Amino acid sequence: MPARIYKPSRNAMQSGKGKSDYWVFEHEQETKRTADPLMGWTSTVDTVTQVKLTFDTLEEAEAYAKKNGIPYVVQAPSPVRPQKKSYSDNFKFGRSENWTH
Repeated sequence: MPARIYKPSRNAMQSGKGKSDYWVFEHEQETKRTADPLMGWTSTVDTVTQVKLTFDTLEEAEAYAKKNGIPYVVQAPSPVRPQKKSYSDNFKFGRSENWTH
């Protein structure tokens, strides 16, 4: 299975772009996960899926994959669509929703 190179999405709880300016190199799972008969936890014998490497640029991640002979797939980041917001719109007359405070 090929590895996956992607840029992580930003945190939905914050408006900033912190911790999303790097690329992640992650191996895809090759074997099926199985349930432990005693505890019921899922596990796998493939330990390479536990490794996530981070790179500053896409070129560095691709160079690593080529150097080690690992097939990879690049997932392009989705475009950021900024939403225009104004604090004063919360209090304007004729707003479409009622103020609930």
